[in-house]
Amino acid sequence: MAGIQERKHPYPLIDADPHTSRVIRYMRPSDYATWAAYTAGTPVAFYAWEKIDRTGFRMRPWLYTGGFLGFCAGFLIAYSRSTKRFWGWTENIREEKRDLDELSQLAREGKPLYGESSQPDWVKAVAHRNSQYAPLKFSLFPMLNLVNHPYHGKDPKSYGSPEEHAVLKNDDGVLTGDVLRTKRD
Repeated sequence: MAGIQERKHPYPLIDADPHTSRVIRYMRPSDYATWAAYTAGTPVAFYAWEKIDRTGFRMRPWLYTGGFLGFCAGFLIAYSRSTKRFWGWTENIREEKRDLDELSQLAREGKPLYGESSQPDWVKAVAHRNSQYAPLKFSLFPMLNLVNHPYHGKDPKSYGSPEEHAVLKNDDGVLTGDVLRTKRD
C-alpha cells in the first residue's frame, strides 16, 4: 500500500500523507484557538517573567521574538492536531465526510484526486518518503508535504475514481517496504 503499512486506528484513515494545503483547510476552530493561544501566550509568559524576575533583566526586546516563536510553535501544534485526524488517530467524523464529498466531486469531474504535479515520479516518491509521518518529527526537523503525489494510503476507487492504487516499487518490481525483507542471491 504505497509503502504504507496497514495499522489499526481507532478512527478511519483519511490520508496517510496529506498535502499541507489540505491540512490547513481542514483545521478546526479548536486548532486555530491553540495556534492563537501559543502566539499570545509566549509574549505574556515573557512579560510575566520580567515582572517576577528580581535581577532587573529587561524582557521587552524578547517579547517580539517570543511572539514569533509562539506563532511558529502554535502553527506546528495545530498542524499536528489536524494531521492526526487525517491519520485516524483522533476523532475525525467531520474531516471524513468533507474528504469524501471533496474527493468524490473531483472523481466525478474526472480530475486527479490529489492534484497535479509537474515533478517527475521519482521526485514524488522521494517527497512522499520524506514527508510521511513528518509531523511526528517536528521537534527535530519541521517538514511539510508540499508536493502533490499519488501515495496516500487509501484506494482511489473508494471515491469512485478510475485511478489505480499507487504503489511504490523499485526497478526490480519489489515493494519498497519489502526490499529489506527479500534475500538476494
